[in-house]
Amino acid sequence: MTFVPNFGVARTEDLEELGELIGSLFHSSLDAESQAVQQSLLEPERTLVVRDNTELVATATAFTRELTVPGARLPAAHVSMVAVAPTHRRRGLLTELMRRQLRDVRDVGTEPVALLWASEGRIYPRFGYGLACQQLVVECETTELRLPDPTAAEGRLRLIKPAHCQGELARVYDRVRPDRPGWSSRSEVWWNYVLADPAARREGATERRALLHEGPNGVNGYALFRTRHAWDAVGPKAVTMVDEVVSGDPAANLAMWRLLLALDLTRRLTLRGVPLDDPLLRLLNEPRRLDARLTDALWLRVVNLPAALSARRYATSVDVVLEVTDDLLAENTGRWRLTGGLDGASCVPSTGAADLACDVRALGELYLGGTGLGELAAAGRVRELRPGALAATGPAFGWQRAPAAMEIF
Repeated sequence: MTFVPNFGVARTEDLEELGELIGSLFHSSLDAESQAVQQSLLEPERTLVVRDNTELVATATAFTRELTVPGARLPAAHVSMVAVAPTHRRRGLLTELMRRQLRDVRDVGTEPVALLWASEGRIYPRFGYGLACQQLVVECETTELRLPDPTAAEGRLRLIKPAHCQGELARVYDRVRPDRPGWSSRSEVWWNYVLADPAARREGATERRALLHEGPNGVNGYALFRTRHAWDAVGPKAVTMVDEVVSGDPAANLAMWRLLLALDLTRRLTLRGVPLDDPLLRLLNEPRRLDARLTDALWLRVVNLPAALSARRYATSVDVVLEVTDDLLAENTGRWRLTGGLDGASCVPSTGAADLACDVRALGELYLGGTGLGELAAAGRVRELRPGALAATGPAFGWQRAPAAMEIF
């Protein structure tokens, strides 16, 4: 029988079936608690689905959240749950879903960029997504790691269940977030997602714990972590599994890491995402022993080019004409004059000679300030059309803080 795909948007009654499809494709089973949290995040009107008769065979969704970018915060489509059933692969469903989603985001007009985590990095560049943020994954022995001595201003630490201090966690996060490109807003429903801790998904570890640091003016830092018991013939070797460490205060950051690296009976520590400029890399006596591994984090797609380039700020003054190609969103193709600096920016169509040429994917890689213009030029991804344009423009796209990502959405 000929397959005729039926494209549409999800209904509330589709959420359970969507959860089953996603779980099967990502090889995981959701317990009732996890499924309830996941369903609370979904926005049916933003969830595209494909059916074969009555069977749901493909989907892609986007969450409505705010994203921190260099010098600003803006609405961004947080793309997630992109999946095609194995029985319906190689039929163009993924391509059509991504095209439709980008067109929808562009036509609504409130979100100039989209971003996602990629299960496989080779999938999304063909849709204009560029690798905008890389991080380090740490899995290290802690016995020989040392930090600087305590300072008198370090304040007080206390351990508490995360559910009992969600408000304090949110206040710290919201104070720090404006300074970190790549971090997303967290509403109450997103905090519920971040802090969800079903026993069925702990894989032998303890429940999650919150470590709070209190300074003179209250809580100014927190860490979320758990531990996993382990013992061998020579003694204890438990693992500290850190999810987040958030603080804008150097003394608080140092105090929290001192505790996390020296918990009794632990010998190892893991941390999923460490920013490339994280203070921990400068504080440790032996940073090489972190055995840190570089990995990709956020992939970003410029959806509305003039709005996106006007929304962020630039580290130095910039005045450049960019010649951009975009195979999926023709409105982005053309010459654009970008002017701006730390106080604001403008991006308008231009008839002047172009200084640099690139595709829209390259702009996604540059957008959060974590990729150098010179890096892309060396890879042949950006072409210099006017001598000196690379050197003059490159510093503007950088930023004082490296981009980072938090929870996988």
